[in-house]
Amino acid sequence: MTLKFLLPVCAILVLAAWIGPVPTQSNHPKIAFRTVSVDGLTLFYREAGDPSKPAILLLHGFPSTSHMYGNLMTDLADRYHLIAPDYPGFGNSSLPAPDAFAYSFDHLATVMNDFIQALNLKKIALYMQDYGGPVGFRLASEHPENISALIIQNANAYNEGLGEGFSKIMKMQQAGDRKGVDAILRHIISFDGIKEQYIGGAGDATHIPPEAWLTDLFYIQRPGVADIQSALFYDYHNNLDKYSQWQRYFQDHQPPALILWGQNDPIFTAPGANAYSKDLPNAEVHLLNGGHFALVEYSSEMAGYIKAFLSEKGIK
Repeated sequence: MTLKFLLPVCAILVLAAWIGPVPTQSNHPKIAFRTVSVDGLTLFYREAGDPSKPAILLLHGFPSTSHMYGNLMTDLADRYHLIAPDYPGFGNSSLPAPDAFAYSFDHLATVMNDFIQALNLKKIALYMQDYGGPVGFRLASEHPENISALIIQNANAYNEGLGEGFSKIMKMQQAGDRKGVDAILRHIISFDGIKEQYIGGAGDATHIPPEAWLTDLFYIQRPGVADIQSALFYDYHNNLDKYSQWQRYFQDHQPPALILWGQNDPIFTAPGANAYSKDLPNAEVHLLNGGHFALVEYSSEMAGYIKAFLSEKGIK
């Protein structure tokens, strides 16, 4: 072979060695991206796993969307049926204006209950983070027969878990200081505010991918979304009045509960994780060296805890 033809051949061989072998078809679980019409709204949701297997409904936090569950869904899809919706006003779901849709946690829970019925989900474990808590606890306490287990990650149901800054906001809401609350919210949904919620308290901030907060920022910055978030955020203090109702649900029904908590979270603090044991003495509690969005940093570890927990409870 002449040098003229040998050089291109060598170049191809070097490139192939650097790239590696051509990938074959992967058996890695895939996520489907779907929509369904519920209460006159188009709700977007992610779905993975076999529908014949036990279902887990993943309820996202603020200011995030169902995208926060991508890695966890692929980690669990070999054993479970995973469904992660975007609430109205979030992500890829409908964005009705506040004058056309009541943005309250009561209303979000009603829509999510209708979403569950639309997908014909009969028995579900609830994974709840942040806003997912007040939505999910309403679902669980109103329909306890539909709940197989609770997986609670930095989602509060006790006064002990309210961080100092968050308690201040709740008092401002209860006092009717809408202007003051909106000023705080504008920072929370800014680039710096969203980023801080992800890296604040992280065990190692280099393990938090920038796409996490940049994706949230993209959705939040769309026209009209700030007004939507303001309406819902201002309703949050009404959740505190529901704490006693949710605690009675824990006491009366004793649902299997797995508590996974970023212990450095300044919003919902570690005492809030341990407080569940008062009413759920058999709850399994794990405090991780992370912050509010600890799932981003510890997705594989949390998947392991979830598989072991649900298997122990016979949900498999």
